[in-house]
Parts: sequence; structure tokens; C-alpha cells
Amino acid sequence: MSREEQQQLLDDDAEPADDDGCYPPRRDSIPWQPNPHRQLPIYTTIHRIRRLVIACIDDPYSLDQLKSPRMNTAVVRPLLDHLYDPDDVSVVWCLLVNRVQFLRQQSFQAHHQTVNVTRANLCEVLASRILRRFDEDHSGREGLLALANVLVSGFEPFQNAPPSVDRGKRAHSALAEGWFQSGRERVLTALEVAIISESKSFLAASACQKIVDAVYRGRVIYTPTAFIDILPDRYKNRRISLYDPRKAPILNQYRLIVPRNRKVIEIAQFLLLFVLYLLTMFNKATEIGPGHLQFTTVEFIFCIYGSGWVLEELASVLEHGWSVHTENLWAFMDIAFSLIYLAYFGVRMHGLRINSGPVGKQALDILSLGAPILMPRLAFCLMPENMLFIALRTMMGDFTFLTVVTVWCFGGFLLAMRWLSESQDGYASHSFLTISKWMLWIWFGLDGTGISKSVEFHSFLGPMLMVLFAFIGNTLFLTILVSILSNTYSNLAKNATAEIQFRRAVLTFEGVKSDTLFAYRPPFNVAALVILLPIKFLTTPRWFHKVNVTAVRVLNAPLLLIIAIYERKYLWQRNSKLGRPRRRHAFLDFWESFGAHADLGNVFDEEPPQSVLDEMDDIDDVFGNDVWANGYMNTIRQRRGSRQISETSSAYPVFRNRRSRGDSLLPAETW
Repeated sequence: MSREEQQQLLDDDAEPADDDGCYPPRRDSIPWQPNPHRQLPIYTTIHRIRRLVIACIDDPYSLDQLKSPRMNTAVVRPLLDHLYDPDDVSVVWCLLVNRVQFLRQQSFQAHHQTVNVTRANLCEVLASRILRRFDEDHSGREGLLALANVLVSGFEPFQNAPPSVDRGKRAHSALAEGWFQSGRERVLTALEVAIISESKSFLAASACQKIVDAVYRGRVIYTPTAFIDILPDRYKNRRISLYDPRKAPILNQYRLIVPRNRKVIEIAQFLLLFVLYLLTMFNKATEIGPGHLQFTTVEFIFCIYGSGWVLEELASVLEHGWSVHTENLWAFMDIAFSLIYLAYFGVRMHGLRINSGPVGKQALDILSLGAPILMPRLAFCLMPENMLFIALRTMMGDFTFLTVVTVWCFGGFLLAMRWLSESQDGYASHSFLTISKWMLWIWFGLDGTGISKSVEFHSFLGPMLMVLFAFIGNTLFLTILVSILSNTYSNLAKNATAEIQFRRAVLTFEGVKSDTLFAYRPPFNVAALVILLPIKFLTTPRWFHKVNVTAVRVLNAPLLLIIAIYERKYLWQRNSKLGRPRRRHAFLDFWESFGAHADLGNVFDEEPPQSVLDEMDDIDDVFGNDVWANGYMNTIRQRRGSRQISETSSAYPVFRNRRSRGDSLLPAETW
């Protein structure tokens, strides 16, 4: 999208703006706007898509086979023409919901496993094609809003279901309709469903990435939904709209939940936590008296700030649920450090309560375990799109799973050698810990002490068990581990672009927060929880909203001012750091106009005149007897009013060449 196109999206003085600088503006003063898509038959569409997909796919196919020309003609294109409705923005969401169901069924229906995977892949392919058609058929400001409504509009699976449908099977219905959701339904967006179903091909599509980038930068704004709000403030909601910083207030507290702004803020917060952690460990508390351990000022500041940081991590887990949060690249590191901090804090407070120096020293020893987590976490934070870190995160899961399986399988060797080491009176010459240490050394090939000591268990059975363990563990299991990790890395490297864009989508979706707690920086979020939560019970939603907005703007005034100044200048401009070309200077265009190949680009600078368009239609009418070409030209004529003819007609020779080769192509109209 060029700079001129971006400015054109907002340069419309005929449209008034509301207090948030949004387009479209609110039509009235009602703080909570009703769902604009509440009339869509979501329940019916979900089951209609499921019936069509099951009827079309009876045999397993790979993803490449589904994208082949023949499958595209016989299955994908007819379904696409049948399901696409420019007035229904819920079709993509319903397709992704069916993908989740097919993937869930493949885990417990082994005889239909590959078929269900194929059906799930077909749902993803159809969702990508329909989203692309939405992008092609809509342009300008309305097109960007239409595409955003497809991806970030919230829907509920039982919407407009018949009264006879049993809704009691919803797992979180009681929670979703309770206090944490302020009595409103728990809805999901297509972007969230794509993330939990790992629809990486869908998320890597250009149309999807256009909206992901717009949401990430704050050009498209909306009111997100949350699984659980710790400090909810839902007095107002913002419909899906374009944000114009020139018409918005200077101190706009909603800009604190923009993913790009949140990313910068979270990096700064983590750097501050890391610095306080280093200062605390380099200036450890010392003994100042018998049995007493000094509590330094740096450690006190670290405890206060760390408590706020852990509270924000807990709120992040509750915001979109465990499955979405753990898709974040560094989520497992944050969770691990939070557990270490909670253990340290509990032991440290217990040591202060009983005035025990050894207990306080034990707490600092626990805290030292955070160093192996915080150091790589800094690298993950600064290079989130590095393929090495993306692969490392996935490989850690495979390594953990295989390690658990290995410990489980080799537990029998440990018990056998422990029982062999017992004497006749029941006394064991070697403990479980000692035998486990010897087995671990043999497994990783560090030392063979266990083999030499195995004769102490039994003169024959001891060495036999230890050599058998060395053969199976060191040779077989380690070889399997290396093979699995190598295969995982090769698969990720082969789809590096899709993996990077998937992580970018996860970071964007998780960055849009609805909980008011995220508007307060640690450790002020702890104070906000203690002070504002009781106020919420004592005041009306309107007054609580006013108190909350005032507190957020006062505490974040310098930050909001910097964001407002930056966005007024750079929000709707292209970013050359993301691989997009810089704006060319006039003298460079003038210089290249003398090049030998300048005409190759100049011929596309302007649209053909109407006389040329009419001539092209006359030429294409020669193929009127061809059923496929006739149907395709009808599609061109239908879309001419909403998109440029040059964009569509460029694909026509592809279908003409397929027809000339004798391929069996069925028209979409005959399906």
C-alpha cells in the first residue's frame, strides 16, 4: 500500500470522527454498541460447511494435492463460489471452526485420521481463498474495514441457533457469562481460531498479513475479547474502525494496548526487570547479626517491581487462554521465571518472618536459577523473528517429551539395579540417587563408572543390565532424539516464512489487551488491583470508567504524549525496515527513464483507456463458445465495478492454456 493510498484512507473531511479518532464514527452516544453482525446465521453456516466438506472429501490428500489444478477445478473452486458471500463476513470464521473440529476428531478416530486431516486442510485452503477474494473485491477505506471485519469480528458458535439446540455443553459458559465477562457472551475472532488451529498457511496469506500488520501498528482498532478480566472496564467498546491520530485526543489511553506500542513497552519493562535482577544478585544480602540476613534496598525494589511483572504475566495467561499464550515465542521462559520468582518470594518472606538467615540464603539461591532463563529471554525478546529461536522453542517441546518418555521407560532399569544392590538383610549398598547419576553419565556418554560399579550389584546380572541400558539409551534413544530434532528443524526451515508470519500473528493478537490492568505499568498494576477493584463494587460502571481513565492518563501522560506525537507523523507512512521500499526521489525516476528497459515499467503506470478495454472484450468474445472461458469472462464483467479489469484479465491466459492442453476443467456454474 503506497503512502498516497494510506493517506486516502483517512483524508475524507465529510466523515466526522468520534472521540477516539475512529472511522466509522459512533452514530450515537450509547457507550456499548451492539454486535453489527448479530443477524448472521453462524450456527447454520458452521454445519452447512461441515456437510459440504464431508461430502466432497472421502479420500486422503496432501496439502499440495489440494492445491493442484485438478483439485482446484473439481473441489476447491466450486466450493469457493458456493460459499463466498460478500455480505457475510463469518464464512472464514466458520471454516476455521470446522478445521478445529476435524483436527480434534483425527486424534481419536484413527480409521478416519488422514481423511479428517485432509478435510481440515481443505477448510484452511477455502478460508485463504475467500479472504483473498474479499481483498480483491473491496478496495480503499471500505475494503480495509471489510477485511478487518472478517478477521477480528467476534462470533459465538451458537449465534442464531434454534431454541431447541442444547447449549449446556459449552465448557466455559458459566465463567463466560459471569463477572469476568461483565455478563456478555464469550466470542472468538477468526484470527484467534486460526492461531489455536495453527493455520499457518492461512495466517501467511497476504490478505491476512495486511490486517495483522494494520492491527499491529494500530491503524485498525477494535475492542478485543478476553477469557478472564482481572480488572474489567467494559463501559465503552470500539467497533472495528480505522484510527486517525489527527482527530484523536492527545492523551488516548487506548493506544497503550496497540501491539507495536505494547511490544516496545514490554521490552523496556523486561530490561528494567533484568537490570534489577542483576543488581540484586551482585549485591546479595549479607549477615548482619546472628541468624539474620539483611534485606537490601535493591532487593526491596526488585521484589516490588517483580511482583507487578508476575501479575502482568498472570493477566496475560488469563487474557486469551493458555493455548494462545503458550504459542508466544518466549511464553515458556516467562512462565518459568514467574514460578522461580514466586518460590523465591515465598521462601524470602518466610525467612524474614522467622528472622532466619539460612532460609533467606536459600531464597536467594532459588532466585539465582533465573539467570539461565533471563539471559536467553533477552535474546528472544530482541530477535523474535530469528529462525534459530523459533526452531529452538519448538525443539524444546520435542526434547522434553522424549526425555519424559525415556525416564519412564528406563525407570525399570533403575528399580532392578536398586533391588540387586540390596543385601540379604535388606540394606542397599547404593541409593537411588547414586544409581541415577551413573545412568545419566552413561546416557550422555560422559563417564563409565556405572559399568565398573555394576559388579557390586550382581556379578552377572548387574553388568548385563548396565551394558543393556548403555546400548539402548546411549545408542538407540540418543539417535532417535537427534533424528527427531533434525527433522523438526528442517521442517521449520523449509517453511520459514510461514513460521515467522505465524509468530507475528500470535504476537499481534496477544498484544491487543482488553484488561484494564495492562494500562498500568509494574508495579502500579499491583496498586491498581488493590485500589480500583474495591471501587468497582462501590460505583457505577460509568464512574468507574471515569476514575480508571483519569488514573491511566495521569500515570502514563509522558508515554501517551510521545505516542501521540509519533503516530501523528509516522502512523500512516510506510516502514522501510520491514522490507518495503523507500519513497523514491523524483530525480531517480527521471534518471531511470533513460534506461534501456524503462518502458517495461512505464506501460503499467496508467490504466488502459476505455477504447482498449472494449477492444479486449471483443477479442475475448472469440472464446465465447468455450464454456470455461465464457464463465470466466462473466466473472470479469461482474467484478469490473469493484476492481480494476487489468488485475483480473491477467489470469485469463492461464485458464486458456489449460483448456488448450485438453485438461478436464468443469465450469463453476455447473457444480
